Amino acid sequence: MTRATTPRQRVCHPFLTRRTTLSKAVAAVVMASASAAPALAQDLMRLEEIIVTATKRSQSVQDVPLAITAFSGEFSKAVNLNDVKDLVSFTPGVTGNSQDSFIDAISVRGIRTQDFGIGGDPSAAFFKNELYEGRNGAAVTSLYDMERSEILRGPQGFLFGRNSIGGAFSVHTKKADIDGGYSGYMDLDVAERNHVATEGAINLPVNDNFAMRLAGYYSTEDGFVENQFDGEDLIEHDKWALRWSTSFEVGALTASTTVEYETREQSGSVYRAIDRGATWDTLVEAFGTGITPLGGEEDVDVDLARGDNDDADILSLGVRIDYEMNWATLTSNTGYKDHDFYYNEDYDGTPLNINNYRQDQEGTYFQQELRLTSNTESPFSWYAGVAYYDEDVDTEFANAGAEDSMCQYYYGSSCADYIGGFTPTASGMLIEPGSISGDYKGWGAYVDLTYSIAEQLDLSLGVRYSDDEKDFTINVPTPTSELGPFWAYQFSTDGDISDTKSWDDVQTRLLARYTPTDSTMFFASYTEGFKSGGFGSFALNDAAGNKVGGGQVAVSQADGFTPNPFDPETVDSYEIGYKGKGSMLGNVTNITLTAFYYEYDDLQVVVSDSVGSASVENAAEVESLGVEGTIRTFLGDNFDLYIAASWLDSEANDLQAICGLEDVNGCEGSSLYWAPEFSGAMVLNGVFPAANGAIIGSLEMFFESERGGGFEDLNETKIDAYQEVALRVGYEAEANWSVGLYVENLTDEFTWDGMNNNGGLIPAHFFGPKRPRTFGITFGYEWD
Repeated sequence: MTRATTPRQRVCHPFLTRRTTLSKAVAAVVMASASAAPALAQDLMRLEEIIVTATKRSQSVQDVPLAITAFSGEFSKAVNLNDVKDLVSFTPGVTGNSQDSFIDAISVRGIRTQDFGIGGDPSAAFFKNELYEGRNGAAVTSLYDMERSEILRGPQGFLFGRNSIGGAFSVHTKKADIDGGYSGYMDLDVAERNHVATEGAINLPVNDNFAMRLAGYYSTEDGFVENQFDGEDLIEHDKWALRWSTSFEVGALTASTTVEYETREQSGSVYRAIDRGATWDTLVEAFGTGITPLGGEEDVDVDLARGDNDDADILSLGVRIDYEMNWATLTSNTGYKDHDFYYNEDYDGTPLNINNYRQDQEGTYFQQELRLTSNTESPFSWYAGVAYYDEDVDTEFANAGAEDSMCQYYYGSSCADYIGGFTPTASGMLIEPGSISGDYKGWGAYVDLTYSIAEQLDLSLGVRYSDDEKDFTINVPTPTSELGPFWAYQFSTDGDISDTKSWDDVQTRLLARYTPTDSTMFFASYTEGFKSGGFGSFALNDAAGNKVGGGQVAVSQADGFTPNPFDPETVDSYEIGYKGKGSMLGNVTNITLTAFYYEYDDLQVVVSDSVGSASVENAAEVESLGVEGTIRTFLGDNFDLYIAASWLDSEANDLQAICGLEDVNGCEGSSLYWAPEFSGAMVLNGVFPAANGAIIGSLEMFFESERGGGFEDLNETKIDAYQEVALRVGYEAEANWSVGLYVENLTDEFTWDGMNNNGGLIPAHFFGPKRPRTFGITFGYEWD
């Protein structure tokens, strides 16, 4: 059985550190619950903590009773993180990095966004300086001049709102420091394929109450994937960013502001059709062997008839004000974001012009949060707040393919031979356009109450109310091609078709924390997660609520046609964990261990079949359990070791609507195929004293077990297990300069970012070939 598919359906903890600047390159590895630089034998070592704000108050990550991974800003520089999605590689239980601006592949404990349109919301939410980063095209920004990054696993809607049902990425940039003097830094990274990346910042104190900070970033690299179609190299990028921040302090009042602008030009996702399996055999029967991509299974051969773009301009503004009172702190957090996004890809992954996908988007986002946090020393503590957001987003979609490709596949001949008197368009293309305008508003109120019933035990109760409203308008003009609304939408509209819906929910979180010693903590929690409903971006319903298809032309709202609505997702999550600091081989060792179980209901998935275009429906139920753990320890005086690993076991049911097997019950009990059963990371750091400085180095390794295959568990679309290794070595001088050499992907391992089974006209494919072995050199200088 074949089925039609719509394009893009892809489916401190305390740490030891040295007082001198020698530690900065190796103290960067603040991962999971701990990060440390191995101290030299002759240096005084001290205990220092990484402070995070994930729980609305400043706490050591060791004291936070959540599954949270923390990375220092130095770590981001030391391992050449490109953008916020690169944090995935070092975080247990999080997978799905891809080399584009889409976040629909990010999986947190197996929970992933299933809808790539703009009528729903991401399952993994991204925040910068506590401001929501948005959706595909706007959420992915570069990491530079960072203070820290926090990645929280499990439903985080209670803490963060905005439907962060899978987890939350919360990054924090460095603030202007009134007491920091004229300090700053400059870094340069030069590597193969004309790779050049540079960043820097300077702190500018103005007076005793006010300071500014200027930071900048630039990165460019030529493509590393040769397109066999025309010999051009793909997956290149060119981007730059600027940030201006200020800090103001007077009495009990502190205020900070941020203005940031980033622009990028890079490749869209790169696909490789999988030339085996039943769907492929049908395509070869229709098109002949000329459809087969040239080169080997690791090469790409795509026509890119509509271009190759992943371009964006993003402006972000933020203002945070804190006012300290005797009994509480009042916080106001205001943010505004404006983005323009232009995207092109060749979705079919073949040298034929079958489908090219375009998305041209612009949007604004405003949010306001007010929060009160208790600051007394009583056994009872609390925080409460209200938040509001308003998002406007407008998107032009277009799916394009050669008219004769459509006719050849569906009719077995050219359009002229099959349709008498057929007149092709001037370009010979069937272009199916569609536009969406969304106006989304929502507000929430929350309160968290914590009571220490004993010196070693405290209990917390949190409640959040969320209310979301979406005003959604879709307009699908009839294509100029005589083929009509033939494939992507399978309908057209006579003007706008609109609807407004709202969803509200109350989420509860129960949390217990037990600390039998100063260095040991156990915790357990129950958390309800919620992601609001929305509208499918590529479907309509008729007056009876049935999906529209069959090439209907110029349907109208007056005849009862409406946008395609879907209901919210919910999850019940149970978690137990341990965080502790002990001794191993006579050295400090930090250990974290978390086990979880969740029940996920009404999973929002894209449903494509022969009846109509791709709708979004609540079509799956999931149960998952897993274990995540990290170990951080010192190996003598010169080395420290970090290991993180996770195991996930998931089972999905009620998949009949999206199962591509002849027996639609054959997918029942499938795993969440995009999330590997095992994944993890290891980092070994070393530092050795040398003349007027130190030699530093690190060995990094990441691994994932086999994944892919789809809910249908197809062997041809599975991605083999892989591991990636990076090696870095350098010298850091006491005079505050450094130089280093590195090789990333040391063994030149190859893999793909992901896969889609697809069906019908679109073959199964892999996307995102991995960046090859890369040699580079770094330079750095800091001043106080």
